[in-house]
Amino acid sequence: MKVVIPGGSGQVGTILARHFHRQGHNVTVLSRNPRPVPWPMERWDAETEGAWIAALEQSDVCINLTGRSVDCRYHAKNRCEMYNSRIVSTRLLNHVIASLKHPPRLWLNASTATIYRHALDRPMDEMTGELGGDEPGVPDPWNFSIKIAKDWEAAFFAGKTPATRRIAMRSSMTFTADRGGVFDVLSKLVRSGLGGPQGSGAQYVSWIHEVDFIRAIELLIAREELAGPVNICSPSPVINREFLRALRAAWRQPIGLPAPAWMIEIGTFLLRTESELVLKSRWVLPTKLLDAGFTFTFQDWPAAVHDLVTRDRDRRPLLGNKSS
Repeated sequence: MKVVIPGGSGQVGTILARHFHRQGHNVTVLSRNPRPVPWPMERWDAETEGAWIAALEQSDVCINLTGRSVDCRYHAKNRCEMYNSRIVSTRLLNHVIASLKHPPRLWLNASTATIYRHALDRPMDEMTGELGGDEPGVPDPWNFSIKIAKDWEAAFFAGKTPATRRIAMRSSMTFTADRGGVFDVLSKLVRSGLGGPQGSGAQYVSWIHEVDFIRAIELLIAREELAGPVNICSPSPVINREFLRALRAAWRQPIGLPAPAWMIEIGTFLLRTESELVLKSRWVLPTKLLDAGFTFTFQDWPAAVHDLVTRDRDRRPLLGNKSS
């Protein structure tokens, strides 16, 4: 299988490239800053056509993960970069894929579970979930994130690619034991004794273990009847206080100082990021995956976090290295 991953040099792209490479597939990553890796990596600027187009010709799957990190302050410059990096690159791929003689059979495009409204009353799935935006009392940065997500999916589905099936991956946080990822950051917080409830602690955290993320992508590739938006997350979201309690238990850290909302606002300002990342309630369910018969290796957070902490300590091989 020939797999092309635009924007695949980040955490999630590396997870996928490493997996498919180990399975013996032909993997090419498109990146603004190519670096030495075990698989081919070609330069692209995510804005203009170039030699990278040849990699997409006669490919089987395109997995577009392009987008500036949201781990930043949402001032004007960063907002522009966050928005354009997603929408411009997606429009470019729509134009290029439509022009290919032998386009990929499947195009998976990154989206986000953040597209749903702040939910404390009920879960959101692909069929009945309510998209957010302009909700009363919601901070402006939250609505901006939702606008990006909506416009991103609109740009993705706007083009005409009759030979290419399209899926928008509404992904939750993907947890891996790799250094530098969100799990690494949260683990450092917990080990320092600061892993208590954040804000009210009642907001939901939707998540997925990297093994199940990989397996979900494999299922989306295999099941040709699946198309449109798909939630990629565990079927067992947990509230923030339980999420952090399990993380503290896995690290054997008895102390977890709470951080009220005002403290989160100050802390995220000093860290040059946004409070939305921890205070927004993301209560999301993967109904399409479950209806397709997908079974999760790590359905519950305590088991997932135990595995991640164990591998973080041992650096043992990834559970999902063999074909699943």
